[in-house]
Amino acid sequence: MDMDHQKRALDNLEQDVEQLRKATGDALSRTDLERLRGDIAQLKREFYDNISPWQRTQLARHPGRPYTLDYVQHLLTSFHELSGDRSFADDPAIVGGFGWFRGRPVMLIGHQKGRDTKQRLARNFGQAKPEGYRKALRLMSLAAKFRRPILTLVDTPGAYPGMDAEERGQAEAIARNLREMMRLPVPILVTITGEGGSGGALAIAVGDRVHMLENSIYSVISPEGCASIMWRDATKAELAAGALRITPHDLENMGLIDRIVPEPEGGAHLDPAAAAQAVGDALERALAELGALSVADLLERRYQKFRRMGQFFADLA
Repeated sequence: MDMDHQKRALDNLEQDVEQLRKATGDALSRTDLERLRGDIAQLKREFYDNISPWQRTQLARHPGRPYTLDYVQHLLTSFHELSGDRSFADDPAIVGGFGWFRGRPVMLIGHQKGRDTKQRLARNFGQAKPEGYRKALRLMSLAAKFRRPILTLVDTPGAYPGMDAEERGQAEAIARNLREMMRLPVPILVTITGEGGSGGALAIAVGDRVHMLENSIYSVISPEGCASIMWRDATKAELAAGALRITPHDLENMGLIDRIVPEPEGGAHLDPAAAAQAVGDALERALAELGALSVADLLERRYQKFRRMGQFFADLA
């Protein structure tokens, strides 16, 4: 039984209990009713706790998940969006600007997908071109100048792979962001809210704290791309998703992320306000922790954090 069928079965079971309550009236005791509801809630928790990496990938890509501008609406006040890279153009796949987060001035930058076909085309499905990454770096440099913490929200299948992006220096723009983010003298907090795809994600994901929503993914390649390379068969994406270890729990166990942010039952798309609240709480805690550090300590810890990545084996000498 696939994920949709399992979820429908649980929803139908919940509806059956409510119909039973209406049909029996007082014949069904409150204790029995609460027990049935508790059993269903437990089944739902077990279902969402044990979904496969491929099912989690599908949740990460759900078109109803909140995007950056949705989080802005819930988390920031007095948000002022800034546009353009001052070199070529503005890229609507990345949005950013200054705003106030729970009484603190911050710079927020993130990928923005679209809700309908027209918006998706305008936002290029959240796949940024070089001007998007250069805009992001321009805004991060402004934040550093005015000593504002940087919050980034990552949700992209990857950087835009078109010829025009390559002609304008896609790889150089991403590489420059990686280098410069390591040196920015302000706290950088990264949250993977949906898809964290390859260098397109990493270009705004070098941070002092990296959080992931529990139904997000973070990977060097998509499951479909991996399957096409390894098995020459994109239909083996489900197998690839498990092999890639792209889920928050896998990445936390490997020390690649710092915290998993819980989502509302069923996923962030079912309650965007609650998802934003959870993200906000995690960011507030991290800002409080980082705010006590000097700039020198902040930069040294950030450097050491990324130097440790990939070191899984003890020295055998």
